[in-house]
Amino acid sequence: MDVRPPPTPKNAEGKTRRVGVEIEFAGITPANAAQLVCELFGGQVVVVSPHRLKVEGTRWGEFGIELDAKVAHPDAKVVERTPLSDAEWDRQRHQMRVELHNKTRELIGDVVAGLVPTEIVCPPVPWDQLGELDALFDALRVHGAKGTDASLLYGFGLHLNPEAPDLGVDSILAHLRAYLLLAEWLRDQIDIDITREVLPHANPFPKAYAILVLNPDYAPDLDTLIGDYLKHNPTRNRELDLFPLFAELRPDYPDPLFSEALIKPRPTYHYRLPNAQLSAPQWGSVVEWNLWVEVETLAAARERLEARSREYLEHHTLSPMTRWLDKLRSWMNES
Repeated sequence: MDVRPPPTPKNAEGKTRRVGVEIEFAGITPANAAQLVCELFGGQVVVVSPHRLKVEGTRWGEFGIELDAKVAHPDAKVVERTPLSDAEWDRQRHQMRVELHNKTRELIGDVVAGLVPTEIVCPPVPWDQLGELDALFDALRVHGAKGTDASLLYGFGLHLNPEAPDLGVDSILAHLRAYLLLAEWLRDQIDIDITREVLPHANPFPKAYAILVLNPDYAPDLDTLIGDYLKHNPTRNRELDLFPLFAELRPDYPDPLFSEALIKPRPTYHYRLPNAQLSAPQWGSVVEWNLWVEVETLAAARERLEARSREYLEHHTLSPMTRWLDKLRSWMNES
């Protein structure tokens, strides 16, 4: 499958825009997944802890591979804590505590390995090289990786982190509006797995928020855009998570969510919607990127974006009775 070019293929520095890719799956351990990455893209495997590894020195940068469970990994607060004093007994007691902690976390990881996914966090890849990255998806498939539809317990996803083409508020607002307009279509195209519908990781935006944002009179500055987003979406678990982008642009924004360790500031849109469809032979990051490009295409077509926003508002702000009458008229016209 060919990679679709976005309407803005380069960033403000004139370089090809990049895309971060995260994939969750079962059936392959982090150690074996790291070896696959190394065989495909070069580099060296570095063991951080038993269930967390890195592959350094690949053609694109560093891959991170780990069990996606915090309790499976050593806690830095425990490991990095200093002994109470330089006394021999305090140093030995501290060392025993760290060793016990590390071993306990390793055993927890061994136990939950079949229940929580292995996750590969890829380095940012130029969008026109996503087809080459998809060799990893093929290799995972061949070696028995299981995706979302392999079990009712597997609420696994693929996340894309496309570099924002423009960090201005007008561009961010246009992309948000385009996404809100296309969200139902994207869900239909992706056919969201029932397990992921039930779990909270990629929830849709509230309709009240969509109505606010799509109003043609809505022209916020950055802080107002962030404040309204927080009011209606006080969670990372949205199908399009804007917290990483907002944290990059406004790191000192006064809200506790901005200090969460799981929010990593970066100049990207964190698109969390796609399933991990490893059972489909042709599926990979290119498939999902090509769908995402529809959002960027609509965002770039400002007149069409405004027209569709008006249509959305006209439909969703009508009374239930008016909507029902419109539906009846359409049925009568079809008969």
